Amino acid sequence: MTSSATTQTVRPLDTMGVRIGGPEQIVGVAAEHLRLLGARTEGPAASGPDATVTLSGDGFEPARATAVWGAPGSGLVDEATVQAATGIMAVHGRRDGAPAGLAADYTATATGVLVVQGLLAGLIGQARGAAAAPVEVAADRAGLLAVSQYLAAAGADEGEAAELAPGGPPFTSAEGTLFELETLDPGAWAAFWRALDAPADAIRAGWRPFQFRYATACAPFPAALHTVTRAHPLAVLHRAAAHSGAEICVLRTLAERHTETDGAAPWALSPLAGGPVPRPRSAPAKTPAPHLPLAGLTVLEAGRRIQAPLAAHLLGLLGAEVVRIEPPGGDPLRGMPPTTSGISARWLALNRGKKAVEIDIKAEADRGRLRDMASQADVFLHNWAPGKAAQLGLDAEDLARVNPGLVYAYTSGWADRIEDAPMGTDFMVQARTGVGEAVRPEGEAPAPSLMTLLDVLGGLHGAEAVLAGLLLRERTGRGVRVDSSLLGAADTLTAPALARITRGENPRRSAGFRSPLRTADGWIAPADRHAAAARGHALDGLPTAEALALLHTHGIAATPVTTDLDALHHDPRFAGAITRDAYGAPAVPTPWRLV
Repeated sequence: MTSSATTQTVRPLDTMGVRIGGPEQIVGVAAEHLRLLGARTEGPAASGPDATVTLSGDGFEPARATAVWGAPGSGLVDEATVQAATGIMAVHGRRDGAPAGLAADYTATATGVLVVQGLLAGLIGQARGAAAAPVEVAADRAGLLAVSQYLAAAGADEGEAAELAPGGPPFTSAEGTLFELETLDPGAWAAFWRALDAPADAIRAGWRPFQFRYATACAPFPAALHTVTRAHPLAVLHRAAAHSGAEICVLRTLAERHTETDGAAPWALSPLAGGPVPRPRSAPAKTPAPHLPLAGLTVLEAGRRIQAPLAAHLLGLLGAEVVRIEPPGGDPLRGMPPTTSGISARWLALNRGKKAVEIDIKAEADRGRLRDMASQADVFLHNWAPGKAAQLGLDAEDLARVNPGLVYAYTSGWADRIEDAPMGTDFMVQARTGVGEAVRPEGEAPAPSLMTLLDVLGGLHGAEAVLAGLLLRERTGRGVRVDSSLLGAADTLTAPALARITRGENPRRSAGFRSPLRTADGWIAPADRHAAAARGHALDGLPTAEALALLHTHGIAATPVTTDLDALHHDPRFAGAITRDAYGAPAVPTPWRLV
């Protein structure tokens, strides 16, 4: 998705070398992303239980990062135990009424991306005059970041706007084909179901849980709606969607995704047209404060929902000043329930600490104001619908005219890589790319997780792409366009499963993989390597504490499954890491430590 204002791609880590070692689940992601950014592998780092990465070359002091599963003594020793402790199992399991592990290595994947972000940020800081600072990342913090919106809602002043109860997509056609349905319009929702002669009361009752499933990770709409789709062949369902303005997407398998994957990087970086911008490698007015490599840089964010706001939030945590572009009257999601001190708890999880400017992008005068702001900014980030920026005169080539040194960032659904792609929302991308198979083991029907896995991972990729663009700008003196997508996030998450297909193996995990074990008063998740041994013990009649003690006496690593996210505040596994912001809303810790 390269505009006419861009030229041939140059990679920000060209001429640099990397040494890397540690758990493959984490370092595999980091190594691949660093390779795609231009770093060459120079050999393994020192072996050990922690992930270690060192980048060096081109006059930079070595940039070092380490990654661990959790704090010493926390009992968090792998993907399964981190998912259990951080609440991921609880949120992912809401659709089915009980905690469930993601069969994909979600927190390890996020941790690998965070490692790359930390290294890129450190190099940017060095280029701007700061000293080299080692980076520490932990998978448990990545997990807390992934559930931050759900945690914020659990600790809000009021209850959820929609019921938290089992239920949700996908739907099934008369042929037994699983599919996702998507619309953001209540009129299109009603028209789709009326075309199928669904009961009027079920249509009315179903919209609210369907609408709020992005927030609640469940959708307990009437069973009659599932009955209706099972009575109609897929062709009829497609016609109903086309007539109503809704969209459906048949769930694809990992094998189908494997046959069409193009091997593209999860982001694209293209220098803006024109010569280098006269700017010193380290601008004194923008020298970063200690441990904040982006201090003094300005990010304009015109983002909606999760993907772009999360990317900008991460850049703000690294020191950038983030200015949100909001419509007249402010972002309507500020009032989305549940609220804390009158402001949406979920909105605060992604937007606390940002400034805001109200701009009517439909008005030429306000678009002129936005161009003026972009002329003084370092980054312009948005996730508008495809083609909207060009229609508004706010695409990369437009803003490059007023600021040729800009990093122009677009976070999209599909990055123009899939023909006839459906709406680029989290659950539709999960359905189209085989994520519905990757996150569930054999024996379970494929189904996209109703936890917003790709919106969060897409936000992480968006921040990673911006950091790569900023480093490329520092090294070349030229502005950069960076494109990231939910599709790129899906490809990163499913890469291990697709690699198993390449090796002739089953891409899905075995039946029961990462299924927590019931105790008398809760759930326990054993470490993946100890799962078979743990299942050999009768735990369902024991209190959780006694069940854990029994497993530990047999050398089996396990941890309690968090089912009440609000209790994470006092969970000793996180040692006070979760705080409250000025509004009283829960706040998760920064995912990196720059030491």
